[in-house]
Amino acid sequence: MTGTLCGSRKKMAEKISIIREKLQAAAVTELPVLLSAYEPDERAGVQAEIARAKKRLLAYEKEIERTEALKRYEREYAAYAHICGIDEVGRGPLAGPVVAGAVILPKDCDILYINDSKKLSEKKREELYDVIMEKAVAVGLGYSTPERIDEINILQATYEAMREAVGKLSVTPDILLNDAVTIPQVSIHQVPIIKGDAKSISIGAASIVAKVTRDRLMVQYDEVYPMYGFASNKGYGAQSHIDALKTYGPCPIHRKSFIKNFCEVQD
Repeated sequence: MTGTLCGSRKKMAEKISIIREKLQAAAVTELPVLLSAYEPDERAGVQAEIARAKKRLLAYEKEIERTEALKRYEREYAAYAHICGIDEVGRGPLAGPVVAGAVILPKDCDILYINDSKKLSEKKREELYDVIMEKAVAVGLGYSTPERIDEINILQATYEAMREAVGKLSVTPDILLNDAVTIPQVSIHQVPIIKGDAKSISIGAASIVAKVTRDRLMVQYDEVYPMYGFASNKGYGAQSHIDALKTYGPCPIHRKSFIKNFCEVQD
């Protein structure tokens, strides 16, 4: 009893700034123990820090619930050994390739914060990309160039990129969870899911991998063709990009079939 009181008094004697630092530096999984230790401290400053830590813990618990809900299709098709999520990025831009990602996550996947890549900040996408690449069973990427897009149209080029992504997986998937489409010329069982990148953790992971890969490519292209602002607009039709097209004309990575309304295009 005396030892417990002494320990409690020692905690209460700590400066509020020290308690703040401990709570902020702690991993979220460590917070319950720290909260239990500091909650008896009635100082207003400490209670404010406890309230902030509890808010952080609640957000973490909600994210676990959201992620579990995101595994709905993975649970539904759990009988399949290797479930692959597929998504593409870059169907709409005026320049650059379309990139497809194929990701097989482990059955016990514990990655939080996966979502439709468009709903995540660039920083969060980059963080998740590294985690996905580390923990995934297999990752495949496929590309269709601007020339190929012009040649066979964006939809068919997207299908080609998706088939390439699946073909580059080091593990053969048993089922494909696709974002909205059914990919032609693929014999593996497919499940198209509307807005799948926000409903399936596997498709969401594929969305992130494809998005980060394409964004990095466009940053590299910006160094070669700096006048178009590819690092910031990623090839999409921002007004500054359209203005540059009208001023300088197209560069080699522009999609001729996409820019005819903005500048002259030579076939």
